[in-house]
Amino acid sequence: MTRRILALIGVGVLGGFLSGTFGIGGGILMVPLLIWLIKLDQRHAAALSLAAVLPAAIVGAVTYGFELHVDYIAGALVAAGGIVGALIGTRLLRRLPLGWLRWMFVVLLVLVAVRMLIVVPETDASIDITVWSVIALIGLGLLVGIASGLFGIGGGVIIVPALVGLFGVSELIAKGTSLLAMIPTSVTGTISNARARLVSPLDGFILGVAAALAAYPGVVVAHLMPTLVSHILFAVLVLFAATQLAIRAWRMRKQEN
Repeated sequence: MTRRILALIGVGVLGGFLSGTFGIGGGILMVPLLIWLIKLDQRHAAALSLAAVLPAAIVGAVTYGFELHVDYIAGALVAAGGIVGALIGTRLLRRLPLGWLRWMFVVLLVLVAVRMLIVVPETDASIDITVWSVIALIGLGLLVGIASGLFGIGGGVIIVPALVGLFGVSELIAKGTSLLAMIPTSVTGTISNARARLVSPLDGFILGVAAALAAYPGVVVAHLMPTLVSHILFAVLVLFAATQLAIRAWRMRKQEN
C-alpha cells in the first residue's frame, strides 16, 4: 500500500508539473506511468488520470490568469463543446475493447508530437470572435472532450497546438486558455467514470493533490522557457511515451493471442 501511494504521488507530481509547463492536463504521461507503475489497465488508468487532471488544471489556470495569459471567451467556448464530448468519450471508454484503446492512444501520442514539432508559434494575444471562430472553438472542444473521456487526458495536447497553429494566439495564452477549458471537461468525465466505478476516490485524491501542488512550479518554468525549447522537449517526451506504450501494446497483443 505504501509503495502504491508513493507511486501515485510521484506520477501526480510529474503530471502536475507538465500540466503547468505545457498547458496540458498531464494525462498524456500520467496514463502510461499508471499502467507501468500501478499496473492498471488502459481503461482504469485513463479514468484515474482524468480525475487528477482537475486540480492541476485549476491551479494552472488560476496562475496563468493572474499573469493575464487566459482568453476567457475562447476557453468558455472550447469548454462548452468539451462537456458534450466528455460524455461521449467516457461512454466509449466503457465499451471499446482494451486492445483498441491501447493503439488509439499510441496513435494520438504520435500525432500530438508531430503537430508540436511543425507548429510555428504566433505572437497575437487573442482570438477574434466571429461566427466561424465560435463554431471552430466549440468543434475543437467537442473533439477534445471525446479524447479526454476516452484517453484520460485533459485535452491540452490538442488545444494548445490548435490555438497556436490555427487561431494564432501566443504560446502562454494558449496554455492558460487550455487549462481553463479542461476544467469543466474533467469534471464531467470524472463524474461519469465515478458512476461507472472506473476510478477509486482515494487514488484520485492522492494523485490529484500531488498534481495540484506541482502545477505552480511548472507554470514558473513555462514563463522562463523559450517557446522553441518547450515545443521540442514536449514532442520528445510524448514520442518516448508513445514508443514505450507501443512496445507494451504489442507484447499484450501476443499474450492475448
